[in-house]
Amino acid sequence: MADQVTINEGVLWVGGEAYPLRNISHVGQRKLTVDKGAAIRKFIIRTIGWLIVGGIIAAVADTVGTIIFLAVEAFLIWKLVAVLQRPPVYGLVLNTSGIQHEAIWSTQQEEIFKLVQEITKAIGHPDVAQTVINLSHVVHGNTIKQYGGTSIGTAQHFGSGNIGGS
Repeated sequence: MADQVTINEGVLWVGGEAYPLRNISHVGQRKLTVDKGAAIRKFIIRTIGWLIVGGIIAAVADTVGTIIFLAVEAFLIWKLVAVLQRPPVYGLVLNTSGIQHEAIWSTQQEEIFKLVQEITKAIGHPDVAQTVINLSHVVHGNTIKQYGGTSIGTAQHFGSGNIGGS
């Protein structure tokens, strides 16, 4: 899925959001990674709970119970591995009028780095011709909610340099 960021007539367009270049005071990037410690803790808690409940089921239901027990434990391990293998996401951060915005997210750091360079160049020369930057690794919607210790909810911003889940 490709997305475009456009710089035209002194305005940066990211999707339907417009950021006048003269109002941008800082351009940077942010990296979100999986909190591996929280993922492992969650796995351990789920496994301990399942060992208790699944052990009772396996004891009562004999062979079928043992198959269910092993299948659920395999699922828990699969979920852990899937979480630990998630790539980091990189965000374009824009400061405008004292407010920080995470404008766009990508799984490729090079895309965000190129955006930072192009926007910085445009801020210094706002009257240059239109610039269109095509991005092909953009992260959309609530996909970001998977990262961090509070992975239930969407990412929210609480001020300069902080991002948390809800």
